[in-house]
Amino acid sequence: MHITQLPVSPIIGIRTVELTLNQSPALQKFFDENPAYFLATSGKVAGPSEAHEEIESELPAGWRFTKKWVVGYVSENGALIAMINIITDLLAPSVFHIGTFIVATNRHGTGDAQTLYRGLEDWSIGNGAKWIRLGVVNGNVHAERFWTRAGYVAVRERHGIRMGDCINIVTTMFKPLGRGTLAEYLALVPRDQLDDASAL
Repeated sequence: MHITQLPVSPIIGIRTVELTLNQSPALQKFFDENPAYFLATSGKVAGPSEAHEEIESELPAGWRFTKKWVVGYVSENGALIAMINIITDLLAPSVFHIGTFIVATNRHGTGDAQTLYRGLEDWSIGNGAKWIRLGVVNGNVHAERFWTRAGYVAVRERHGIRMGDCINIVTTMFKPLGRGTLAEYLALVPRDQLDDASAL
């Protein structure tokens, strides 16, 4: 399915924009001002080209997908308050993948992250998603709790994943958006039952 409409923000006063290279300075500023994600996953703050790489990075050769969306959530004063990277139809039709989801630190504890995620999930279902998958760095307690509470289940662990200064264990998690089973999901994405440390 070819998707043309951005996710709609469910928070009043917040609008969504597609982040392209023209917006990379604003995204870099957001990364610099909210380092917690990068410290938890790579052991250091975002590098000076982090936003450019977030927007422009390509998937491994041969990986099928429809589109990588990098979406910014913008407040009334024009500042980013959150961003998400989501890939549609990754590896199989109707499988969406969340690559990055960061909410401004000053909005932690407000319920904004949960509200924005629910809006994204509704958008995904409306655009044909039956499954969402993602990876969580082991030891990133905030992320582990968030995704578990959102209904995600661990599929497997991958060891030796280099991220910045860290060598991480990354847990692949998935969530069925209907009545699908784990067996059905793994039939669609057999990569998630293989010992492949290079996978997302």
